[in-house]
Order: sequence, then structure tokens, then C-alpha cells
Amino acid sequence: MAQIPNLDNSPLNLKALRDQSQKELVNILRSIRGKKCLVIDKKLSGSISLVIQTSILVEHGVELRLLSPEPLQTECTKVVYLVHSNLNLMSFICSHIHSDVTKGLQREYHIYFVPHRGVDCEKILEEEKVHHLISIGEYPLYMIPMDEDVLSFELDYSNKECQVDGNTSSLWHIAKALHKLEFSFGVIPNVRAKGKASVRVADILNRMQAEEPVNLSDRSTLEINTLILIDREVDMVTPMCSQLTYEGLLDELLHINNGSVEVESAIMGVQQEGKKIKVPLNSSDKLFKEIRDLNFEVVVQVLRQKATAMKQDYTEMTTSDQSVSELKDFVRKLNSLPEMTRHINLAQHLSTFTSKQSFLGRLDMEHTIVEAQSYDICFEYIEESIHKQEPLVSVLRLLILLSVTNYGLPKKHFDYLRRELLHSYGFEHIALLNNLEKAGLLKKQETKSNWPTIKRALQLVVEDTDTANPNDIAYVFSGYAPLSIRLVQHAVRSGWRPIEEILKLLPGPHSETKRGGFSSSPSYDTLQGASAAVNKVADGRRSLVLIVFIGGVTFAEIAALRFLSAQESMAYDLIVATTKIISGNTLIETYMENMG
Repeated sequence: MAQIPNLDNSPLNLKALRDQSQKELVNILRSIRGKKCLVIDKKLSGSISLVIQTSILVEHGVELRLLSPEPLQTECTKVVYLVHSNLNLMSFICSHIHSDVTKGLQREYHIYFVPHRGVDCEKILEEEKVHHLISIGEYPLYMIPMDEDVLSFELDYSNKECQVDGNTSSLWHIAKALHKLEFSFGVIPNVRAKGKASVRVADILNRMQAEEPVNLSDRSTLEINTLILIDREVDMVTPMCSQLTYEGLLDELLHINNGSVEVESAIMGVQQEGKKIKVPLNSSDKLFKEIRDLNFEVVVQVLRQKATAMKQDYTEMTTSDQSVSELKDFVRKLNSLPEMTRHINLAQHLSTFTSKQSFLGRLDMEHTIVEAQSYDICFEYIEESIHKQEPLVSVLRLLILLSVTNYGLPKKHFDYLRRELLHSYGFEHIALLNNLEKAGLLKKQETKSNWPTIKRALQLVVEDTDTANPNDIAYVFSGYAPLSIRLVQHAVRSGWRPIEEILKLLPGPHSETKRGGFSSSPSYDTLQGASAAVNKVADGRRSLVLIVFIGGVTFAEIAALRFLSAQESMAYDLIVATTKIISGNTLIETYMENMG
């Protein structure tokens, strides 16, 4: 299981949140006496690994299994299923029980749905005539701390469900998670939302507060001053661009999953044929915390400097007499050697991709599209990529980028490229293209694009970006400032009002509300230019802003928010919550249909 991140330095007490989730799971296990087999839905296992250590589960008499259609192999007479409300998983469980009954095995079955039970799932259990053999409960795991300043609702498909399937159940889940958060940290007085889903979540949250109020008098301090909700569809440009921070690139090229990457052992300098190594990536690794948000160009230089300094220290140690305290300092530095080795190996592997002409050519093309110049050159580049049969997802990323910044493609180009894609990659991708069209990511152009106006007004393209000493968030994409984070910048600085006209050019409505009897509490509008001291919580810490991305956020955007939070002029700590951490690839993959 992945290394559990250390949350001691979190600006919000996320450790208490995780401890609560751990306690709830342990209580479930304690309620079922004796040895038991805990069968976890595969998709859930990564999330559980960030909440509780395997050793704690074993202490509670647990034998661990991953849920699969195969009959369950265990000696245990008690079986506990921990699953999402998913119809396919119900058929697995039913087949397990039928298989046991056929073999004459008598077992006690428990299903705990995460985070809440689904009526349609229980219906299947009834139809399969196993419902009476099972006790059913819920494990209310609504959000998982991924790191000191990042929470995830782990809703992989919320974007597609809302935009393509018309299923908005994930919005209730997000509101419920935020309401639970308010029971721990107090009512959030200021809410700013942009996008259809965001405004809807803000409404549901208000309704929940009316029906089940968080008692204001219970809390002397309000930990979270403002909640900013942003729909992914408001900014589909950012995830389609290649992330250039160290962590963003690791995700683009190796895919970070539940806070770790799995790589071939040879990449990590270990010669074990065919063996993979899991590398945890979170702020418990001090070196990673220092370099994760830097532009990759800079990371290589930083690692080089650290290695040189270490070599110099070693030379001094071996050529002169050292005092005990100097020896101690040197040994302390040596303790960071495994981290150094780990990141030098990973950076070296990433460099094999980033130094390729094809990678650099693609970055140039992305910038050309974002700058909204030379449409014909961009169109020809994509056409050529299709004919060369470049990976489908990377072609689609460029195509979506071109479509979104142009508010669609001219009809003849749209029809032509669609036809070429199907000829080149196979007609089984027709459902994917239809889904992308339904979500508005690939469409025929009907009106003139507002992108040049938005780009200018929000200063999204920054010339001469200094990646080594950045003074703007544009460093995360070497010259493009993520639109989503520019919106956050404005929301924090002065609210939506000054950029009202620009917001109207972006998808979906926007709203700004004061909640829970705080109509007189200072909002950002009155705090603009005021001293940072105004917005401290009682114990002197900076007040908090929680930014929620509905539909996913990239590591590059998280890096840009950390950069903002670190600025002297910033009066707030920023925490990110998201339905899922995504890249352009993983986002497009959610629109794919399994034709089998």
C-alpha cells in the first residue's frame, strides 16, 4: 500500500479528518467479531491505503482480498465487502455467494457501501435472492487527504456523468463532503462559484445547512473563510496543455496513482527483470516537497547542485579531521541520500522524453494554439499527427485545445478530421467522439471565438517567463497562466465583481453568497488592500480559502496555487479539494466507452 502522507503541517487539521475515517473503519471491523476476510473493490483499495495502514487492518483480524469475479478463496467464515455503489460489483458479490451456497459453505456476509448505499444495488441483491443473507451498512468516506493541502472526493467520472450522461449524483456527494467538513471546521461564510455544477453544489450546500444546521455557537473560530467552486468545463484549455512542473510531468509520463508511481525497477537503478517498484510521492519526502512544484528545467539544476554539494562535503570529510558535530551534520545530510537517488533516477528518466524533438515540437504547437494564431498551421499539424498515427489521446488533446480556443471547428474541418480519426484509429472510437461532442469539447463552430478577449483580459500568455525565479503562475506551463488559477487569483483578491464581464464569456453561471448569519463578516471585497492581520484565525494562523475543482484538477494547477499561497502579499492559506487529480490523458479516457 502507498505510504500514508504526513499531515502534521497542514494549514487545516486534515489529520483529525483522516483519524476520524480510520476510526469509523476500525469500528466496523470491531463490530464483526473474530477473523474476517475484508474484500475491497479494486478502485477503492488505493483510497483506503491513504486512510489506514495494512498493519492496523491485520491487527483487527483481517485477511485482505481484492474483489474479482473469481470465487472467494478464504478459510474465514465472515466476509466483509467494502465497495462503491456499483452494479457490476454486485454481480461479483452475488456470484461469490451462489458459489459458496453450491459448495455448502456457510458464511456470514456484510456489505459496507462507500460512501452511501445505493437502492439499485440492493435491488440486484434482492433479484439474485441473496439479500436475506447479507447485513448492509455504510462507510461514509466522502473525502481523502492526498497531502497537506489536497483533498480528493475520488469521483473519477463526475465530469462525464454531468456533461454526457446527465447524472448529477456526484454534485450531491461533493456538497455532502463539504457539509461534513463544516461540522468539523465551522460554517464557511463566503462562497463564490463559477460554472453550472459549482452553482448547483453551492445551492445544495445551503439546503443541507438549512435542513441540518452546523451550530454556529459551537465554534469560536471559523477556520475556512471562503469557498471557491470552479467547474472544470469553465477551463478545458489548461488540462489539455502539457504540464511542465516536476510532479505534473511525472503524472503526464508515468501516471501518479494515489500518491505514488509504479516504475520499472531498471529506472530506479535496480536490476530485477520485469519487477516494478512503487515510489511514494508526497510531502513526507522533504526533497520532493521542495522540488515538486518547480518547472522541470529547474529541477534538474537543483538536483545537480545538491549532488555537487554532497560530493564536496564527502571530499572534505575524507581529507581533513572533523569535529564530532561536523561528523553529525554530514551523517544527517547522508540520510537524505535515498531521496536524492530516487529523484535523480526519476528526473533522468523524464529527461529521455523531454529532450525529444517530438516533445518540444508539441509544446510549441500547444503555445501556438493557446496564443490563437496561425489556425491553418495548427490544423495541418493535427492532420499530420492523425496520419502518422500518433497516440490517439495525445492527438485528441491538441484537437480539443484547438476546438475550445476557437469555440469549435469550421464544419468542413470538423467533418473531415472526425472521418480521418475513425479511418486511422478504428470505428470503435465513434462513441468516444460522440461523448466529446456532447460535452462540447469537440464541436462545429457556430459563433466567433471569445478566446482572444479572455486571453488578453486575464493575461493568460506571459512573455519571457522566468522559470528559475518565477514572479507569475505562468511558470507552470512555461508561459501560459492557467485560466482556472487566474480566476482564483481574482476571487481571492477582490471577488467576482471586477471581472463580471469576463466571467460572462466563460461557460456557465456564477454566484457569490454570504452564508449562515455572516452578512456583516468582512468579505474579500472589504479586505482588499487591508492588512493581512485582519484575516487571521484566533491563534494567529492565516485564514483559509478552500478551492474546489468539480471535474478534476491537474498537478500544475495545484503548483500554481501553492505559488500564490507562498507570496508575501497573500493573506490566506489555500487548500485544494477536487473530484479527482487529472491530466489531459486521464480526463479524455473517462469519455471512452467500453464497446465490449
